[in-house]
Amino acid sequence: MTASTAPPDPALRVLVVDDHPLFRFGLCAALAQRDDIEVVGEAAGGQAAIAAASATAPDVVVMDLHLPDLGGVEATRAITNATPRIGVLVLTMFDDSESVFNAMRAGARGYLLKGAEPDELVRAVQAVARGEAIFGQSIAAQVLRYFNGLNASTVSFPELTSREREVLELIAAGRSNGEIAQILSLSGKTVRNHVSIIFGKLRVADRAQAIVRAREAGLGQRPSP
Repeated sequence: MTASTAPPDPALRVLVVDDHPLFRFGLCAALAQRDDIEVVGEAAGGQAAIAAASATAPDVVVMDLHLPDLGGVEATRAITNATPRIGVLVLTMFDDSESVFNAMRAGARGYLLKGAEPDELVRAVQAVARGEAIFGQSIAAQVLRYFNGLNASTVSFPELTSREREVLELIAAGRSNGEIAQILSLSGKTVRNHVSIIFGKLRVADRAQAIVRAREAGLGQRPSP
């Protein structure tokens, strides 16, 4: 009588999204060499990625950020909102903190730069499939520096860009739109756009409410320029 053996774990299902055909081909080829990974689809744009994720039910989507129709951040948000179990691993050339945190807020679980070694990519795919958050070495160092340098205003309003935080700081200090435009060397229209976006992100109805929220978070306490 022979002992029964457990069936092998199913291969991780991966969808690859990148608008450069040669890079996408090489990425698929590198992943397909693994017995424990199955490339179930490819997409060259954000809209196609959303459709492919729905059709192929991958465990992990390897997502570029710069796509020709719908950006990778928006595609990530749509995919993770529709199917939260899908893990998104960003693989891109962009290493600025705004791109990193926009992707994380959209639901990505990992972030690697193009040029990562194949073994690093495989480990990242496996980690994301397990529900872990993972960053490439240079990105991890940047994330640590970012959080080590955070002040209370950034913690309180992570949805704001650095420019929007500057504008909110000046609003909290009692500056008018015209003064903000002069201080930041922006047009009046640009400042008005920033203010409108800030109000929307903070879910406040007017300037007075924005000032209250900002001052509660410690903004506007330092002398403005």
